[in-house]
Parts: sequence; C-alpha cells; structure tokens
Amino acid sequence: MAMNAWLPKIQAGNDPKYQVIARAFAQAILNGQLPAGEKLPPHRSLASELHVTTGTISRAYAELERQGLANARVGDGTYVAQARAREMPAGAAHGMVRPGMPQPAALIDLGQNVPQSTGEAAALCATLHDIASDERLAAELLQYAPEAGSMRHRLAGAAWLGRAGSPASASRVLVTQGAQHALASVLRAVARPGDTVLAEVVSYPGIIALARQLRLHLVGVEIDSEGLVPAALELACKSLHPRAIFCVPTIHNPTTATMSGERRDAVAAILQRHGVLLIEDLVPAMLLDAPPEPLATRMPDQSFLIAGLSKSVAPGLRVGYLQAPPAWCSKIAAVIRSDCWMTAPLMAEVVSRWIENGEMERLNGLQRAHIATQHEAASEVLKGVAYRHAATSSHLWLPLPEPWRAAEFAAALRQEGVLVKTADSFVIGRNAAPHAIRVCMTGAPSTEALSRGLSIIRTTLDHGLESGMASSYAP
Repeated sequence: MAMNAWLPKIQAGNDPKYQVIARAFAQAILNGQLPAGEKLPPHRSLASELHVTTGTISRAYAELERQGLANARVGDGTYVAQARAREMPAGAAHGMVRPGMPQPAALIDLGQNVPQSTGEAAALCATLHDIASDERLAAELLQYAPEAGSMRHRLAGAAWLGRAGSPASASRVLVTQGAQHALASVLRAVARPGDTVLAEVVSYPGIIALARQLRLHLVGVEIDSEGLVPAALELACKSLHPRAIFCVPTIHNPTTATMSGERRDAVAAILQRHGVLLIEDLVPAMLLDAPPEPLATRMPDQSFLIAGLSKSVAPGLRVGYLQAPPAWCSKIAAVIRSDCWMTAPLMAEVVSRWIENGEMERLNGLQRAHIATQHEAASEVLKGVAYRHAATSSHLWLPLPEPWRAAEFAAALRQEGVLVKTADSFVIGRNAAPHAIRVCMTGAPSTEALSRGLSIIRTTLDHGLESGMASSYAP
C-alpha cells in the first residue's frame, strides 16, 4: 500500500489483533485524526502493511461498524462514519477504551476554513433583543416571504454586493440560504444534466459536489499565479461549448491567486465571445476592505455574482446574496421556491440590520485584524518556506518540496496532531493534483495553537519524508 493513509500503531499484547487494530482506529476517529467521510485502507493492503490476515482486518472493520464509527459501502470500501468528539470520553466506544490508556493530545485543526469569533455572538444577542421588542415585526418575520426575499432584505444584499464594486439594483438580487445554496440555485436554473460546466482545475469543493449531484460534466481549466489561463480557457470554450463557468477571481480558494485587471479583461472577452455564462464567487473577496472590481461587471447580462458570510463573519449565518441578470431572476426564484420556499426571514433580518447599521463592516474589520495577527505568526514560523498567501486570506497554500507527496505529508502531520487539507480535495476530475496543502490559519483556537501547528509543519518539512513517516505504524 502506498504510504498515503493513516496507519494504526499496533502494540504487542494479549488482546486479539483485530481488537488492537479496531481500538487504534477508534481512537483516531474519536479524536479527529480520521475525519468523517475518510476512506479507510483496503483490507488486503492494510493486512500486508500490518503483517496480519485479511480476515483480521475484516473483523476489525466490523467492530468499528458495530460501534457506529465506520460504514462499509459495497464495492467501494469502508469509510469513517462520524468523529464524535475531539477527545475520547471515558467509556466511549465500549471495548475500545481501557483504564490507563493514554488520552490523545488535542488536535490542531488547520483544515477547516472558519472565521474566529470576534464579537458576533454579542452582536447577535443585541439584535435579537431589539427584534423581540417589536411584536409586530416578530409576527411579520414568522410569515412567508417572497422567494427572492423581501425588498428590504434585497436592498441590504445589494448594498453588501455594492461594497465589492457591483452597482446592481435590488431587483437583481435574491436572498439565499448561504453561498452554496446560491450556487446550487444558479446551476439548477441554467444547466441540465449532461451540460458542460468549467471551473479552475483546482477549485472550491462545493462545485465538485454539486456537479456530481446535478449530473453535470465539470471540466477543470488550467490556472497560474493569477488564476484562469486565457489560452486554456479559449481552447476549452472552443472545443467543449460549455454552458457556464464557475470561478473565484479574487483570493482564489485554495491557491489565494487574484486576477489582475488585464487578466479579467481577457477572461471576460473570451466568455462573451463564446456566450458562456459566468458564475463568480465573491465570498473570499468580501474580507477585503476594498475588493477589486468583480469580473462580472465586465459582462453584467451574462454573469451571476455570489456572496456570503461564512468566511468574513460566521458560517452559522446562513444568508447569501445572488445577483443575477434580469432575464434569469424569475427562473432562479422558482428554483428557490421549489428547494426551500424562501430563506428564513429572521436570519435575513439580522444580517440586513448589520449591513444597514455598519455592524457588518465592524465585524469584517475585526476579522481582518485577527487574520493579520495570524499572518504575522505564520511569517515568523515559516520564514524561508515558499508558500502563497493573500493579505486577508484566512488560509495559506503550501507547495511541497521533494520528496514529499501531499497525502504522505498530511498523514505525517496527522500522526503529530495537525490536520490540513491536501490538494486532491480541490482537484476536478482525473487531473493530477499538485503536491500541496491548504493550511487554514483561522482553524486554530488561538495564535499560540496556530504557531504550534505551523511549527510541526515546519519541522516535518525540514526533517523530510523518511523521519516523518517512520512512526506511521509499529508492526
């Protein structure tokens, strides 16, 4: 088996080997080293690595299934079902935890891109108190709203998009349940099963999942340090006749690339010439104090703009804004109606108030300040390491030197208690994944924890492949 997966440490003892193996996997699952949805090593390969029979592995995996920690998919392997807690609680996973068993150290999660709390909870409490004091408004928020959202909420959305340089009127803005819902609504409205949709070859995983669900033919387009490569885009448009393209021109996820004005002009010209619809993701751009003008402003009748709050304020604020060409607004509203009828008016009211009274800008500023602090820590720990970042990006993009491969590097980090995302999580189709990892600086609970996690990354880089993987398992 290629050394690209987490392997259990097997200690000699009197217990049956299958129980020892199952116990090791259970610990890794319960403490988060093996996240939900991760595929466990194939039976035969793992048996070879651990010098046991395939029957032993089958019994170990069956025990994990019995504990509700893994699911077997016929013909596809065994997957982690659920990581129930960061630390294994006393008595959890009956038969897996023994008195005196050492508890794993708390993991440092640098894999999840979430903003840190900077006062959103207090702001929410105050806003909900104000809403609760107005019984008439409270009653109104409990009623059905138009599919696209109330006009007041759409006006707030237009203002939020306007700070990114989009001058569209509220009549073109629809309120959605987050940016992912906005993206799904556009794809459901403009594309049909079998249609070709383009995206950066390394792209936001949400588009990959949606394309698979909607049975769209998703094709990756070559990127460079500025994002989409015009020549590659031209070729894809000529040969594939795509229906639409999804892209992130500003602070691309995961590479942090931002298109120059000249590159945006070139990309827009190609899309206009071939009649390809543009779906532009503004979510990372909204963290900037003054985002560059969206690509969509160059082709407003052919473009959709998406913005949300998951990276700039809080992921639990499930409100997004979708700006659409006038000809598409009613079609997308119909999709929203069929999906969920409407976005919850209460949540849209909270966000609208924050946009109107300046609270959103204040929270955005606090988030930028926090990210700046994290960047300072990263620049100190990773001094001399070649990585990519943007001023307000909450993540880093770290290409790996030889002889490291991304999966091996991530597995070595997991052994040391650090979680990251590998490039293959972002690659479209069967394209080769670059040997790189995404490191989310806001995932750590503190700057000190971030520095510890980055120090482990730095040490693992410096020590090389052999030492990094030496402790992957014990026979």
